[in-house]
Amino acid sequence: MYTLPKIERFNQHVLSKYQVYNSVFLTLPFASIDNTGVLLPLFSEVCEKGFKKQETPIQIVDFFSAKYLDNSSEWDRIDLLFRFIQYIERQIVLFDAIEDAAFAVVNNLEGKGSLRDIKENADDKGKLEELKSFLESFKVRPVLTAHPTQFYPGAVLGIITDLTEAIRVDDLVEIKKLLSQLGKTPFIKQQKPTPYDEAVSLTWYLENVFYETSGEILSYIQKNIFANESIQNSIFDLGFWPGGDRDGNPFVTTEITLNVADRLRTSILKCYYRDIRELKRKLTFSKVDVLIADLESKIYRSVFYSVGEIYITLEELQQQLEQIRTLIIEEHQSLYLDELNEFINKVKLFGFHFSSLDIRQNSKIHEQVFAEIFKLPIQGSEIEMLNTIAAIQGKLNPVDFADEMTQATLSSIYAMKKIQERNGELGCNRYIISNCDSALQVIQAFTLIRQCDWSQPTVDIVPLFEVIDDLQNAAKIMEQLYTCAEYAAHLNRRGNLQTVMLGFSDGTKDGGYLMANWSIYKAKEQITTISRKYGIKVIFFDGRGGPPARGGGKTHKFYASLGSAIENQEIQVTVQGQTISSNFGTLDSCRYNLENLLSAGATNQVFTEDHSSLNEDQKLILDELAAVGFEKYSNFKKHPKFIPYLEQMSTLNYYAKTNIGSRPAKRKNSETLNFSELRAIPFVGSWSQLKQNVPGFFGVGTALKHFEDSNQWEKVQHLYDTSLFFKTLLENSMMSLAKSFFPLTAYMKDDPQFGEFWLIIYNEFLETKRLLLKIAGHQELMENYPDGKASIAVRENIVKPLLTVQQYALSRIQQLRQEAKPDEKLIQVYQKLVTRSLFGNTNASRNSA
Repeated sequence: MYTLPKIERFNQHVLSKYQVYNSVFLTLPFASIDNTGVLLPLFSEVCEKGFKKQETPIQIVDFFSAKYLDNSSEWDRIDLLFRFIQYIERQIVLFDAIEDAAFAVVNNLEGKGSLRDIKENADDKGKLEELKSFLESFKVRPVLTAHPTQFYPGAVLGIITDLTEAIRVDDLVEIKKLLSQLGKTPFIKQQKPTPYDEAVSLTWYLENVFYETSGEILSYIQKNIFANESIQNSIFDLGFWPGGDRDGNPFVTTEITLNVADRLRTSILKCYYRDIRELKRKLTFSKVDVLIADLESKIYRSVFYSVGEIYITLEELQQQLEQIRTLIIEEHQSLYLDELNEFINKVKLFGFHFSSLDIRQNSKIHEQVFAEIFKLPIQGSEIEMLNTIAAIQGKLNPVDFADEMTQATLSSIYAMKKIQERNGELGCNRYIISNCDSALQVIQAFTLIRQCDWSQPTVDIVPLFEVIDDLQNAAKIMEQLYTCAEYAAHLNRRGNLQTVMLGFSDGTKDGGYLMANWSIYKAKEQITTISRKYGIKVIFFDGRGGPPARGGGKTHKFYASLGSAIENQEIQVTVQGQTISSNFGTLDSCRYNLENLLSAGATNQVFTEDHSSLNEDQKLILDELAAVGFEKYSNFKKHPKFIPYLEQMSTLNYYAKTNIGSRPAKRKNSETLNFSELRAIPFVGSWSQLKQNVPGFFGVGTALKHFEDSNQWEKVQHLYDTSLFFKTLLENSMMSLAKSFFPLTAYMKDDPQFGEFWLIIYNEFLETKRLLLKIAGHQELMENYPDGKASIAVRENIVKPLLTVQQYALSRIQQLRQEAKPDEKLIQVYQKLVTRSLFGNTNASRNSA
């Protein structure tokens, strides 16, 4: 029996099931649900027809009210709109659960990009030894962040998990119960979570998904590629930001950092205890039973007895497990060896730290703290200043300083030492400097760390380059660091490894889609060249968000396209908010995406003939494309209506009102909006709520048209046909276009203040769409990803009424404010309507911010 095409599998296992189970909502015993469930499809139809007629959201809602609501007051309409939002939120949860349940069916887990595919490819090409060598050195590091793009509270995430399992086995009785539970469960968090709350929320994914999946993948590799020989490389390292990311978040304290590290250690020990109990039931053999019982007792006491006390070291645990392994092989015919090996691999992967907690702080804070501590001016050439600062001796105590930020910064360094003592070095061994624009800022942080009673710190200092100017200067900055004697000695002690982080989100916000992505690519090449010159192995850590505008999309294809001119011994990438639940929320999706990242590295290093590297002519084309796109985007940002449009016509100001994350929407608490201080998430998310997705395409159409108008189209066409990097870049931009819906805001073209500005955006959208279809040879956007296109279409259709409600509420707020005596109570209710609608749209998009 042949396998159905992917789109047919999607239609059969996702779309059809959604239509069936969605009808179950109507049978639930809730007040007003019958009325809401009947009226919502009618409202959806009115929205669809209204947008085709280019009606405004107010006209659409008014027409619906006049036709279907008898003599309703404004408050009656508002009440119904709130119920529409609640209903749609639950439809989105249902669709999420159905997609998750069908993931293994729709996506071939043994197909292209899987470990099985890598193994068979290596066998066919006689490259098994090369593959082994690659797997002994290559690493994948997903870093979970608490960036506020996930609106589901923990209770709802739990229901999604249970609902997914019930749908997978078609348990209609259980599905109905869970939908009933969903109907009674609040979707709104009454209070903002603390950074510790965020950490606890994300440890669920560590315990229930990454722990199992990573261990299984490593065991598969050991058994099927290494023929049960031991692997020295852990392959997967997990990173963790909640509780350690201080950049712009005043709520991350030293106490919280230490508590999160303790929670991570306790969580992994609980996982070990659970597995040891399972092993104990199987390993009942002579000598082995005593050893496994001893481990169970020590782990149990470490978890459930006195807080912070550990009754067995990691080394002792590993030695005893190896002793058990030897006994099983030599005396018990290797019975249950696979199960034991899998547990040993988990211990190798996760140690006592589970996930490495990164500390991050803004470079401007380091400058402020450094100036507070070392008040004497330092003179000389740049390299002399670096060497002078790096050589400063002394010991700093946080309590000796009155300044709170100085105390907090120094305390965070002492916390790193304490975490390493408790959880091992991997518990907390990276200090990230965001918005880094000079070597001096790195040396300042380096010196502060050494002054905290840590002369030879077991810490990697990671500069984060974000805006375009800093990306373009990054290689020069790294060379200055490599020639600083004290810092070079530090790198030597750290194995001559240097991690460099590159920020896609702020890069795109600063320079536009093409310039940001191309600047990061070039920065990687230049930093690789300069690092190799000084004998340094550079590791790139990509700060990526969910949507293409923040470095998301078909991420694994980017890594497969890098070529040998870019160091690619590790793939390190942030995983944020919705992307955690959508890409790594289930065992199947986590396995699929981890294996795809591993496959991307193998494609680039084992199976490529290095055709992926760009030649000089191709680089010149990309230089020109990026420059034209950058000019278009820069002029757009300079438009006098740019900031007012975001403030008055989008949901930008509403992100701060959502209780979804501990971090403020702006780095500084100022009354006026300073674009440089605006976080990338609310910036990108606001365009997504408008269904305009500007950061994911603006400037792309203008850049391509430049080549079309100058009779050079064949150059970009050939580049698209031959470069996986460029093709992936444009395909991701197509995804941004596919998630746009300009009829929603078409009424703005007639706005006396913002009409012209809206047309600038719309015209660039049309030009980008036309030329992307031309270069891809497509009739429709994403036609080469029919299942992805179909999923987007369903989600966009679900949220269309919700978006209409949002635009209606924003329009009514503007109308009310123009009245002689604005009704503040009514305005506040409409503001709440906007905020509530913001939740559902973000969750439905799965990678909108």
